[in-house]
Amino acid sequence: AGQPHKRRRTSEPSEIEERLESLICRVGEKSNSSLESNLEGLAGVLEADLPNYKSKILRILCTVARLLPEKLTVYTTLVGLLNARNYNFGGEFVEAMIRQLKECLKVNMYNEAVHLVRFLSDLVNCHVIAAPSMVAMFENFVSVTQEEDVPQVRCDWYMFAFLSSLPWVGKELYEKKDAEMDRLLSQTESYLKRRQKIHVPMLQVWTADKPHPQEEVSGLYYLDCLWSQIQKLKKDRWQERHILRPYLAFDSILCEALQHNLPPFTPPPHTEDSVYPMPRVIFRMFDYTDDPEGPVMPGSHSVERFVIEENLHCIIKSHWKERKTCAAQLLSYPGNNKIPLNYHIVEVIFAELFQLPSPPHIEVMYTTLLIELCKLQPGSLPQVLAQATEMLYMRLDTMNTTCVDRFINWFSHHLSNFQFRWSWEDWSDCLTQDLEKPKPKFVREVLEKCMRLSYHQRIIDIVPASFSVLSPANPVCIYKYGDESNRSLPGYTVALCLTIAIKNKASNDEIFSILKDVPNPNQDDDDDEGFTFNPLKIEVFVQTLLHLAAKSFSHSFSALAKFHEVFKTLAESDEGKLHVLRVVYEVWKNHPQMIAVLVDKMIRTQIVDCAAVANWIFSSELAHDFTRFYIWEILHSTIRKMNKHVLKIHKELEETKARLARQHKRRDSDDDDDDDDRSSDREDGPLEEQIERLQEKVESAQSEQKNLFLVIFQRFIMLLTEHLVRCETGGIDVFTPWYKSCIERLQQIFLQHHQIIQQYMVTLENLLFTAELDHHILAVFQQFCALQA
Repeated sequence: AGQPHKRRRTSEPSEIEERLESLICRVGEKSNSSLESNLEGLAGVLEADLPNYKSKILRILCTVARLLPEKLTVYTTLVGLLNARNYNFGGEFVEAMIRQLKECLKVNMYNEAVHLVRFLSDLVNCHVIAAPSMVAMFENFVSVTQEEDVPQVRCDWYMFAFLSSLPWVGKELYEKKDAEMDRLLSQTESYLKRRQKIHVPMLQVWTADKPHPQEEVSGLYYLDCLWSQIQKLKKDRWQERHILRPYLAFDSILCEALQHNLPPFTPPPHTEDSVYPMPRVIFRMFDYTDDPEGPVMPGSHSVERFVIEENLHCIIKSHWKERKTCAAQLLSYPGNNKIPLNYHIVEVIFAELFQLPSPPHIEVMYTTLLIELCKLQPGSLPQVLAQATEMLYMRLDTMNTTCVDRFINWFSHHLSNFQFRWSWEDWSDCLTQDLEKPKPKFVREVLEKCMRLSYHQRIIDIVPASFSVLSPANPVCIYKYGDESNRSLPGYTVALCLTIAIKNKASNDEIFSILKDVPNPNQDDDDDEGFTFNPLKIEVFVQTLLHLAAKSFSHSFSALAKFHEVFKTLAESDEGKLHVLRVVYEVWKNHPQMIAVLVDKMIRTQIVDCAAVANWIFSSELAHDFTRFYIWEILHSTIRKMNKHVLKIHKELEETKARLARQHKRRDSDDDDDDDDRSSDREDGPLEEQIERLQEKVESAQSEQKNLFLVIFQRFIMLLTEHLVRCETGGIDVFTPWYKSCIERLQQIFLQHHQIIQQYMVTLENLLFTAELDHHILAVFQQFCALQA
């Protein structure tokens, strides 16, 4: 211990452990030696280290089985080689994997659990696990479909875990246990036929009566698609041509090894805390005709398509935080010369980006990943991406509105990294369409978003002059008291006085005294009852202040902070809050981003509340912009703020309760104190009072949250009902672009906030989504209820 800086001759245990971890994690990556010789060498190293580092080796192997599923067969071969050399280690590994599987299921880590099941099944191919015990485990999985009163998503997951392992192990299991496997597959078929699919339309990226060939599969429920792939695999005698199987090279060694039986595995029962993966649908863009020159793309119903997609998803999941590594790993996917890899990668990335209700990772990650891929493959990938963009544009008419939002965000961000270069003339077909139709709307919103990432003149310069009708307006402030010709406007002279006062750094009291002279158009008599709702007062003050602070976001924020008290007083009532928002819109209607950030700031500083924002969004003044992208950005941001607020107070309450519990525990262990009762009351008092106060705050916040959703859904129902009645009486087609947008925005609210809305299902059903409601609107609620049913 005297000289820690001196190098020791022997390696420290921690150094050896790090080396083992590095060797195990890196096996299977590109190297000068063959994969087989690397695996054999690594098995020798690990075998030699087993006496001293067995628990560490077990832990690393269990972790890579769970977290690096794209190298599944590499690690199963390694375990097979170790089992052939050390039978006891093989047994301990299988037990450790089963323990880990049970743990994953207990804490709702279902995606990782799928990888563990698949790993165990592939160990049958490596002669580590006996086939009959694997079939017995799958029988227990399939028996979950016979359970009563459990959610369908639970049965779906166990079905998926079973079916998705068959590309790896189906052949081996069928050779050993064909009768049992036939029985399992027929039980699977009968389950898939009887399960309900009401919720599927809510999750589809495209809705079309006459689908493209790709769309017959795109939008298919993921289990139905996998089932048809497995049926085809069975018809092809379980011959699969894409999975890398390094264990075949070691067959002579592995077939001599003794096998282990899996310990009996009973799926843990369903509990209230169980949270299963959300249902998914398949997303497809390309088929073999899209890349006529390269290798042929596997067909939609071939199991190879499933294996490739599954592995690419796994690579993204393992490396999504490091875009460069992720892009490099995707492009060095094994067997990349046998498949049109770029097409598969682009399709898988868009499948994740458009996944409903939400993508697996943050949206901006997909943009950065695609940019990285374009840099690594500049000669080929940008062309595939342009082809994909063109396809998405062509299908905008039937694309889900939420996915269109994500397409707009991705495309504008992507263009900003490539000098906004795009062949806009190719999309000039949108210029002859009604501006409410999906294509012109999309181009308009993309240009609006590009302006946020650039500036107005730049956008005007990059698009052809013919596109001027879709180009964003110049984002300037509209100040109605700034024009001499408006002198006759009520409040004009007060606005001038207010301008001078604010420039001279007037105090809040001085502002109040200037505003006192503003007549109230809502009052017939002269008596001005202090600061009740006076729309003109709000108009003069908010117009003038925003105009003076129009230079930047920061100037506007400072103005809100400085005159916070004036805002709070003027917008005390609900009508006042609503009117403040109306004036913000009037002043900044040409600058949607400014509206969004000002509304956001006003909610944070409690000048307006969330319900006021919801009512404003559905008001007649905003009807013109109702289908615009920024309106829904504001509404979702408002809902998220409300949800965060409730969570924050709830967390505070739980922490205070935990503190009180700790205090009691500490006191119970110190029970020598004579004045126990009095001192304990003194100690507990403040905490108990705090808990009581926090409980009231939680109840009030939850009631506010519930009210917000009630306001939103009620306004949706009113708008949609008016539209349906108008169409019915006028004999017009219901399915207008406005209707599609509105009904899909309603779906979007349900999907994006599904965990919160689930708490208020009974109230929603009793008050709003009743049986008398028009079936077009009620269908959305029923689809939502079916999601977790």
